[in-house]
Amino acid sequence: MKKKDFIPAHLKSYQDGTLFNKIESGRKMLENCTVCPRNCRVNRTKNETGFCRSGYLPIISSFSPHFGEERPLVGTNGSGTIFFTNCNLGCVFCQNYSISHRGEGEEVTFSYLSKIMLRLQNLGCHNINFVSPTHFVPQILHALPDAIRGGLSVPLVYNTGGYDSPDTLHLLDGIIDIYMPDFKYTDKKNAKKYSQAENYPEVIKTALKIMYDQVGDLCLDDNGIALHGLLVRHLVLPGGLAGTREAMRFLASEISPNTYVNIMAQYYPCGDIPLGSPLSRRISAQEYQNSLDEAENAGLTRLD
Repeated sequence: MKKKDFIPAHLKSYQDGTLFNKIESGRKMLENCTVCPRNCRVNRTKNETGFCRSGYLPIISSFSPHFGEERPLVGTNGSGTIFFTNCNLGCVFCQNYSISHRGEGEEVTFSYLSKIMLRLQNLGCHNINFVSPTHFVPQILHALPDAIRGGLSVPLVYNTGGYDSPDTLHLLDGIIDIYMPDFKYTDKKNAKKYSQAENYPEVIKTALKIMYDQVGDLCLDDNGIALHGLLVRHLVLPGGLAGTREAMRFLASEISPNTYVNIMAQYYPCGDIPLGSPLSRRISAQEYQNSLDEAENAGLTRLD
């Protein structure tokens, strides 16, 4: 697709007024919080907090052009990442543990969040990449009109752990251009033990179907930069704990064999891993190669 022919989804929703309806719906979700599948039912507009330990205002750890993301996001000028603090998952091995568990970051106003988006765009970033955004979806929606009025015109990336509710994803329909979820587990026992989310496998499978229905396969411009679509990340864990074979088969057979997949080898022990845990080592070269083979055997054709 020609970049000049592409109009980001959020601009269309702003122009036809649906964005403002979504903002109001998101605020109502915060009043009795059902933003994620944990359904804590706290009133976050009054700064009551649930599992994610987050109240009304967005909390940001950092923002910058990032060059460590997937090639279609990074391009030449980087992906404009905004790292949100806290998380609705409890992964003991989180590679950003200080942000997700220890809460490193600062509360910011909606206006400041809008300005961050514009700052990253003005630096030349190819997209705005919301990292760990699930628990702050209503706040992101709230900040968008000011950013759009200021000239925001690049694609929006939803870079999520994958523990997303259907209602929240429906709010993002017509807002998000690129969905980039993790596919962490296919086994509920592992999901419960390592991320405090026993229903994660069923949640992520439903979420992936909704995301794909909204944006389809990843579409690139003439320079190889992502414009819209689905990009799935799968972090290989030691001992097959991530369930790579089943995950790849699900993507190929129930999403699309053209799903763009990044099978990641960078796992290392960090966070709060118990002594003697199978997660206390890096993966081997053979484990990673086996994961690539599983993807190809499943019929997936677009591996990052």
